[in-house]
Amino acid sequence: MDTTAFQEIMNNGYTFKGDSILLGAAMLNGEPIKECFVRLPLATINRHGLIAGATGTGKTKTLQILAEQLSANGVPSLVMDIKGDLSGIAVKAEGHPKIDERHEKIGFPFIAGSSPVEFLTLSNEPGARIRATVLEFGPVLFSKMLDLNETQQSIISVIFQFCENHELPLLDLEDVKKVLQYLTTDGKDKFEAEYGKIMTSSTGTIVRKIVELEQQGGNEFFGEPSFDVTDLLRVNADGQGIVHTLRLTDIQDKPKLFSSVMLELLAEMYTVFPEEGDLKKPKLVLFIDEAHLLFDNASDALLDQIEVIIKLIRSKGIGVFFVTQNPTDIPESVLSQLGMKIQHALRAFTAKDRKSIKQAAQNFPESSFYDVDQILTELGIGEALVTALNEKGIPTPLVHCYLRAPQSRMDILTPNEIKTITDASSLVEKYSEDINRESAHEILTAKIEDAQLDSHRDPINKQRANARKEKSTLDKVLSNTTTRQIGRTVARELTRGLLGVLGVRAVTRRSKKKTTWF
Repeated sequence: MDTTAFQEIMNNGYTFKGDSILLGAAMLNGEPIKECFVRLPLATINRHGLIAGATGTGKTKTLQILAEQLSANGVPSLVMDIKGDLSGIAVKAEGHPKIDERHEKIGFPFIAGSSPVEFLTLSNEPGARIRATVLEFGPVLFSKMLDLNETQQSIISVIFQFCENHELPLLDLEDVKKVLQYLTTDGKDKFEAEYGKIMTSSTGTIVRKIVELEQQGGNEFFGEPSFDVTDLLRVNADGQGIVHTLRLTDIQDKPKLFSSVMLELLAEMYTVFPEEGDLKKPKLVLFIDEAHLLFDNASDALLDQIEVIIKLIRSKGIGVFFVTQNPTDIPESVLSQLGMKIQHALRAFTAKDRKSIKQAAQNFPESSFYDVDQILTELGIGEALVTALNEKGIPTPLVHCYLRAPQSRMDILTPNEIKTITDASSLVEKYSEDINRESAHEILTAKIEDAQLDSHRDPINKQRANARKEKSTLDKVLSNTTTRQIGRTVARELTRGLLGVLGVRAVTRRSKKKTTWF
């Protein structure tokens, strides 16, 4: 092949007017071409991207390269650290002869560096807690998260409206369950008078869906204080974008919670962040590792919502990168929205694998330099097929890229190193307190208890009321003049009779020479 022509095409295709990230060097015939650099323009990173490849091919290191280079350019990021091996971005790499050798082939010196890191968590791991209230989800997103049908969705919508009208804050899952209980028991008549009847079978299904979400850790996510997504836009005093590392090492068995959290964060960003148009660099970039967890267990409604948000959120200056083993893990409707693709090696052990490779090859522009089907199975560790969008939105030439090494540690931090970072974190302090203010659960519990007390008090109050009524009637009778006179006469004659009887008894006792008064 004509190396000169290749270099010219690649240099033209990967040279941009604005700022860019150096990813590595172009390769031809299996060898890197020194100083034939592959760059990614910052201006189009908000067009989203894909990092794919089999286990052990270097996906995580590619993610690390992008996050630290974005940070160096003042762009903060949010990274999903599911395997726990991205925390090393907080400290400098120690260096290695193989790293020096790799950079010598690229024609770019290796300089160790670190990025400012903020740890976030959904559970009790070290870091700032991410929470949201049910109210912030809204009836539509909350219903889709629970995978409810149209009838059940309408019930959730009415419940949200009922709670708004009666000042019942929906903060956590206990609030929703308490409202459902109240509307089918003590508050049933009042609710049906305002909003009509609801089927108990539907409310029972909703409760079961909520319990399923609770079993996946929903109680830890729903609550206050709510996480403010604008906190993800921070840079440090040196102008470096902060890499927010969301620790998710225990999330793989909680796919519904994972997909719900990701969707809520995206929806919140779309709601809160203003329209930006075309920026010279993105405001924020999200890296969703193990993206198949987001899509495998997501309902069709949830997938539709994700697709809509991915289409619209780029106008807010936000880029989203999905990191997964195979491009087929990403729904076609979402995959078509990803302007940048970094494809590591795929393995062809089965007929299904070979079919997947052919499908993956179709996602790339045609190339006269590479047999894509073949090269996808021959890529070495730290190599990838790359294509992006240039500043005019046109796909760059497909290139076999020899990737640079991360400047930071390619390993996890020790617990003491993590503690040092979290102890100095302003976000950990801000979100550490678990606020449990009065909400729908407490308000309705009090109402139900009062109603139960009233039900016990009713018979007693009724007796007292009747007694007061009888006494009132007697008072009226006794207040009459004639009645008072008759009463006095009767009393006088009765007294006389009693004294007469007592006198007879006294005489009788005296006759026995003993006087006794009873």
